[in-house]
Amino acid sequence: MRDALSILASATVPPSSASPPGHYRHPHRQSTTSTTAKPQPHPNPKHKPQFPTYSPLLSSYRRDNRQSLTYNTELASKLAEDGMFEDFLMISESVVASGVKPSEFLALLNTRNFASGIARVLDEGNLHSVVKMLFNGLKRIGIDPVQMFDAVSVESLRRECRRLLKRGEVEQLVSLMETLAGFKFQIRELVEPSDVISLCISQRDPTAAIRYAQNFPHMEIMFCSIILEFGKKRDLASALTAFEAAKQNTSTPNMHAYRTIIDVCGLCGDYLKSRTIYEGLLAGNITPNVYVFNSLMNVNSRDLNYALGIYKKMKKLGVTAEITTHNILLKSCCVAAKVELAQDIYKDLRELEAKGTLKLDVFTYSTMIKVFADAKMWKNALEVKDDMVTSGVIPDTVTWSSLISACANAGLVEQAIKLFDEMLEAGGQPNSRCFNILLHACVEACQYDRAFRLFKSWKERGSEQTTSNDNLNSSDDSLAVHHTRVTSRPYSHLTMGVPFRPTTSTYNILMKACGADYYRAKALMDEMKTLGLSPNQISWSILIDVCGGSGNVAGAIQILRSLHETGIQPDVIAYTTAIKICVKHKKPKLAFMLFAEMEKYQIKPNLVTYKTILTARSRYGSLQEVQQSLAVYQQMRKAGYKPNDYYLKQLIEEWCEGVLQNEHHNEGQFASRITDFGPQSMLLEKVAEHLQDSNAESLSIDLQGLTKVEARIIVLAVLRKIKEKYIAGNSMEDDVSIILGLQELGSDVIKGESDGVKEAVIRLLEHDLGLQVFAAGSRSGKGKGSRMYSSSIGETIERSESTQASESPTRRPMVLQRLKVTRESLHHWLQKKMESSPSPSPSSITITTQ
Repeated sequence: MRDALSILASATVPPSSASPPGHYRHPHRQSTTSTTAKPQPHPNPKHKPQFPTYSPLLSSYRRDNRQSLTYNTELASKLAEDGMFEDFLMISESVVASGVKPSEFLALLNTRNFASGIARVLDEGNLHSVVKMLFNGLKRIGIDPVQMFDAVSVESLRRECRRLLKRGEVEQLVSLMETLAGFKFQIRELVEPSDVISLCISQRDPTAAIRYAQNFPHMEIMFCSIILEFGKKRDLASALTAFEAAKQNTSTPNMHAYRTIIDVCGLCGDYLKSRTIYEGLLAGNITPNVYVFNSLMNVNSRDLNYALGIYKKMKKLGVTAEITTHNILLKSCCVAAKVELAQDIYKDLRELEAKGTLKLDVFTYSTMIKVFADAKMWKNALEVKDDMVTSGVIPDTVTWSSLISACANAGLVEQAIKLFDEMLEAGGQPNSRCFNILLHACVEACQYDRAFRLFKSWKERGSEQTTSNDNLNSSDDSLAVHHTRVTSRPYSHLTMGVPFRPTTSTYNILMKACGADYYRAKALMDEMKTLGLSPNQISWSILIDVCGGSGNVAGAIQILRSLHETGIQPDVIAYTTAIKICVKHKKPKLAFMLFAEMEKYQIKPNLVTYKTILTARSRYGSLQEVQQSLAVYQQMRKAGYKPNDYYLKQLIEEWCEGVLQNEHHNEGQFASRITDFGPQSMLLEKVAEHLQDSNAESLSIDLQGLTKVEARIIVLAVLRKIKEKYIAGNSMEDDVSIILGLQELGSDVIKGESDGVKEAVIRLLEHDLGLQVFAAGSRSGKGKGSRMYSSSIGETIERSESTQASESPTRRPMVLQRLKVTRESLHHWLQKKMESSPSPSPSSITITTQ
């Protein structure tokens, strides 16, 4: 082709000589000695003229040669139509270099052929050759590439952009958009901007999204959209990156961007970050507008004090609050259950409305109704509804659902149904929440049959549902006392204008109404699946509870096991429900096995779980059972829960007092010793410490700081452990040491000992158990401090060298007061216990709890 171009060009371009046309100068002269000139040979038509390599192809093109210009533009158009853009650019550059204006050359080109060539190349997938080579070449000769595109070529370019979008090639797509925008293309027409942004969001690529947004004149709005979309994906880090880019690309603070990023902080649950952004505004002496304040208060609505502080700061800065601001304050009061404060705010708003300053909207009334609904103040909620109607505000679905909930929470089923009918009469459109509230109210009032009748009628009739008088035939005793504001009249003429679409929550409520009827509950779950609804973890927990309530403990556990098999991870509620069933049916071993299984699957127990498992046993029969319960108790305290351990202390005391059996005591004598140790007692921690397996070889008991009753329990617990270890084959190899505390020589006061502990312990060991007890004291050195170790708990008792300035420089020596039970005495006691006739086990003694 290049040879053909040379031939065609040589046929139209004259030589650079200044000779007249029609005369040719031979390149080589004859010898000077020749006197006769020979005739010039005719030029060989097959001979190709040689052109210098340094001159352009059409450097000798003459401006007045119109015919040559037309010919070359036609040739260039033909080359472009064939997609040969490199050759096209070579001719175009030569034409322009010869002095032809780009506009004149463009006017002579066949743009239709050119656009057809572009479409052809794009359809072949050669986007790179078009964008990189052709666009840059056109720009060099002074022609805008956008002028060379028609509708067909633009459509081809659009298809190529959509292909990149569909394949998810975000980097290539954004780079192409940047290039096209630089060549003045309307990139919005090539691909939907929201689709490009969605692709960047899905690939968590904030940089690409920022680059794309910078190609639009309204980039501020694009940045806000990017921030919000990242927030919906709970990607706060990427949203913050886009927010920083928005601040750098605007000369003035973009309050819309600030409001959006604060809303995103709320979506991502990082309310502290929203406060930091707000404080950054104030630090820059920038006053936020009312919308930024509203977003900040809404994100921090769970902190009433902070919301009120922002409201005061807002007034101090001179920003006028609007009705949305007050609605958010009411929302904060609702979350914090501050009914009185909400009433005061509502009263002030009513006064402002009377003055014409504000106009209360449906959100104001709905929020106030919800405040009263949560507080079970149903009459106050109905009064707000009357205010709403008086002001000409039409209740919406949220308002009606809150009103129905107010009566349902108060146990007024009849009143709730009447409000539902009133909603239909007013043309309201009930949603699934309204239906579920009514069903839940029936279940909570133990009106199970009524709940099923309502569900059946709604499901069968759908949008043609008519509320019959049969549903209102039962009366509420509370309605006889309180006068309702809703007129009691038949609503048999009312029709429900929306179809009933049950949800998973609807079926969960009905499953609760099944009581112990497992098969009915299972049928409801199967029906739920046929409607395309997926049972959630609450559904499975209810099914486990219903199965266990029917007495089928094995079936309940099997349901729990089936969740793991189907790939569903049971939650803490499911396990707690199963543990409750085991406790109820006196299967403590199975309950503790499920509790251990929770740890295996990394499911954290809640307060109900701990309380349930600690009541699994009504009596203890072995050391292992006590250790098991004490381990759960310690785990509960480490988790931050404060249990009411009265019941567990009773069981521990009973188990310890079991040592006294056959020692001149009957079963009923020590049952009267059950004592309330008070909430500050550390008895269980002390018992757990002395009964740990790590202290199996320890024969020391530390009673410092304990009361007489607590000291008695600790001593009995250790002796019970020694007894069970002895029965298991572990013999005694050392004496038992009981630490009472430090005592100055010559003093009667023992530091760390409560009144009467020593006498109570001696009486227990010698009189009740028949053991031999000796006093043993260890004297500490005078002057330098010494350390004495208690092997039972591994603690160190230290005396410091330093003394208070007021103390005498002469210090008395200190003696560690201890009691010792000899190994021989313990061995004799254990042999006596083994030889004595078996007596009723402590596990046969029941304890009546309050």
